[in-house]
Amino acid sequence: MAAQRGSYYKVEGDAIVLERRHCPRCGPGVLLAEHADRSACGKCGYTEFKK
Repeated sequence: MAAQRGSYYKVEGDAIVLERRHCPRCGPGVLLAEHADRSACGKCGYTEFKK
């Protein structure tokens, strides 16, 4: 099940902070999905494994 959009952001005082990273290949607008053992881009397939 996909995460809801509200969980991508966090409000800190007067600022809105993005909690997920952008894909380094696709650029701004494409976020990496957070899995238990990796972060992955659903558009281009870029993957970073967690230690």
